[in-house]
Amino acid sequence: MIIPREMKSELLRLSKMYPVLSVTGPRQSGKTTLARETFPDYAYVSLEDPDTLSAFEDDPRTFLRAYGSHVIFDEAQRAPELFQYLQQVVDASEETGRFVLTGPQNFLLMDAINQSLAGRVALLYLLPLSLQELEDAGLGPKNAEDWLFLGGYPRLHSVSIPPETFFSNYVQTYVERDVHRELGVRKVREFTTFLQLCALRTGQRLNISSLASDCGVATNTVREWLSVLETSGIVYLLEPFFSNRNKSLTKTPKLYFLDTGLAAYLMGIRSADELLLSEFRGALFETAVVAEVLKAGYALGSKPELSYWRDAKKREIDLVVRRGLKPAKAIEIKSSATYKSRFFDMLGQVAPSELGLDEKDCYVVYAGDEELHPAGGSLISYRRLHKLVQEWLRI
Repeated sequence: MIIPREMKSELLRLSKMYPVLSVTGPRQSGKTTLARETFPDYAYVSLEDPDTLSAFEDDPRTFLRAYGSHVIFDEAQRAPELFQYLQQVVDASEETGRFVLTGPQNFLLMDAINQSLAGRVALLYLLPLSLQELEDAGLGPKNAEDWLFLGGYPRLHSVSIPPETFFSNYVQTYVERDVHRELGVRKVREFTTFLQLCALRTGQRLNISSLASDCGVATNTVREWLSVLETSGIVYLLEPFFSNRNKSLTKTPKLYFLDTGLAAYLMGIRSADELLLSEFRGALFETAVVAEVLKAGYALGSKPELSYWRDAKKREIDLVVRRGLKPAKAIEIKSSATYKSRFFDMLGQVAPSELGLDEKDCYVVYAGDEELHPAGGSLISYRRLHKLVQEWLRI
């Protein structure tokens, strides 16, 4: 079963403007499927196939002439020289939509693109399925716990694979192939422990010294490994809000996994029911909401400008949606399915005085289905968040 992706319309739009399109993102997020569904008439070339890769390396010019235009190059990072030759081809013509490059968001691929195809390529970033995409495909979760436990990797929803089986293989492949073989991380056992410890810290402010101590590695190593997780689309670092007029604001980012199913697996959670009373429910729900906001933006071809706000008094707003450096929306995230009026207390304290926002720009996203507009802002179900964010971004 192929689940339609929102990004398809953006890919088609950009194919009329750029000669090269690049779709990157975490492994198993559906990049190849999206490219082939969007451009069914394009030739498909997998550079993961050793014979195909060897044919390119032996004679790149003849190889490219054999395929001409309208080609999808999958796992493009495996042939770094490809980008230099594509530059020559696209510079000789003004034709748009000629090549689609797919591959994991890693150092090799992005470095090659930046060196050879800057200005000639439209960059799109595909995360696992959003809640909205699951709902639109008739595969929406029954409740918030199912959403958090399964996450959004497409194969979990299109093929009957037990989550534990899928994530066990995913972690092994990611660590052994991407991290060890391709990115050169040697301490595989320590890195796996580090990955699990990061999952246990999702939704928390980043403490590099604590992570380093718990992993038994140097702080510089933790910084390098965090960069690996960011670049490969496993985690997202939410930067704190910056304001010249408030010196007491925190400067520490918060760590979020980009898929709660993966995070839950690494935490040792093995069923959705475990999340009902789990100590990790709040952190995973907040993680899912942040990831959904990012997915809503990426589907439109843009990256939302996000921060969180926290001061020395430990007053905190979970999410600030910005336009440049100016706050546009303030969001509190509550994992409860039952509305309480106190949900808006922090927004009322901080949004007007510190962010310059009134209640029409204040929202509480919670795990229930009702929507209300009490004094202080709007109560929004997690199921409607995606479309709401896209409304904001289109304004």
